[in-house]
Amino acid sequence: MKLVLTNKHKIQGAWAMYDWANSVYSLVITSTIFPVYYNIVTKGVDGSDLVNFFGFEVVNTVLYSYSISFSFFVIALISPLLSGIADASGRKLGFMKFFAYLGSLSCIGLFFFDGSNLEFGILCSVFASIGYAGSIVFYNAYLPEIASEEEYDFLSARGFALGYIGSVILLVFNLLTIQFPEWFGFPEGSFSARLSFLITGIWWAAFSQIPFRFLPKNPFKKSIHKGLLSKGYKEIRSVLNQVKTRPVMSRFLASFFFYSMGVQTVMYLAASFGDKELGLPGDQLILTVLIIQFVAIGGSYLFAFVSGKFGNKISLMIMVLIWIGICGAAYYVYSVYEFYALAFVVGMVMGGIQSLSRSTYSKLIPEETTDHASYFSFYDVTEKLAIVLGTFTYGAIEQWTGSMRNSAVSLGIFFLVGLGFLVLVTIPKKSLTPKSI
Repeated sequence: MKLVLTNKHKIQGAWAMYDWANSVYSLVITSTIFPVYYNIVTKGVDGSDLVNFFGFEVVNTVLYSYSISFSFFVIALISPLLSGIADASGRKLGFMKFFAYLGSLSCIGLFFFDGSNLEFGILCSVFASIGYAGSIVFYNAYLPEIASEEEYDFLSARGFALGYIGSVILLVFNLLTIQFPEWFGFPEGSFSARLSFLITGIWWAAFSQIPFRFLPKNPFKKSIHKGLLSKGYKEIRSVLNQVKTRPVMSRFLASFFFYSMGVQTVMYLAASFGDKELGLPGDQLILTVLIIQFVAIGGSYLFAFVSGKFGNKISLMIMVLIWIGICGAAYYVYSVYEFYALAFVVGMVMGGIQSLSRSTYSKLIPEETTDHASYFSFYDVTEKLAIVLGTFTYGAIEQWTGSMRNSAVSLGIFFLVGLGFLVLVTIPKKSLTPKSI
């Protein structure tokens, strides 16, 4: 069900700005500065990559992979119930705020992580990840409420594009403080890197105020105050039963689950691959991620255009096939220029597949429903479980074989299975008659 909105364009712009607000976490914390910083401060003076975590000895990069898996496993467990409560009570925006502030404060906490307090650093990174993943559930749920179906693809692309632009701006500033601390009067050493985590948390919280101000607070005027747990459970169970009776939605979620295992794992662990397998210095690793970000802006709109011409299914299948090629090519990458070339291709399909997956799922949600958070909880839980299994498998194969190259190739299997399910998906064409929004 669409809302009747008198200031549609302002609300859509505010909605897209949450990507601008939170994407700095994805770039600075998960993809660039923090992984490089983490690998440096957790490496022993003898060059050993073994660390002690609550009495357990483990490889530092494996611990990082497992911590990512754990954080998304937690959100996968709790988000369905929370989304059911949000739908039953009309508190979607309240939950979005809670997780956004949890994530931003945890990023600020990373400022105090210096390697000697490993447990504290891992816990902050886990809570930051939970905050990011949890807020996205409720953020995504607004898309089918504030736009008509013909607007989904490009509005979703607009959000991702703003996220890439904003995160690049902040990353470039952070890189300048790290490379030239004397320009800013900062001390040498790790201060500038740790300051980037602090700034990331502040950026996230500050720019979140834009969507928090303009997004509808209780759009369907729900007012349940008692028995929220039971109401939330009933809400999510009802939506689950509806998902089961919709084969096209079930098949799409199955496809999304498998290809997301590959996409998300590449996003989270690409920097670690370049560091460990190619021995690239931090500045080259971060340049690689910048290439991905810039190219992804165009990729988001490119595949939204392809979707408009040939349909969402064909556009998604093209991208999955390209991802399969990326996984195979990663095994044979040995030089920095080969890594840059591969990063360019990753950027072309990374933004597109994320943006189009979100808008495609929106098209599969029944138009008459008001339970958008509950529906999107299944989408987001699917993605989070994919991250859990993908990052865990990646780390386990590295630990078993001693090489991240084998881990990268294994991701191609996930894409192949995802492609198989995608072939079985038939996206229904809904009526695109004008709506009052």
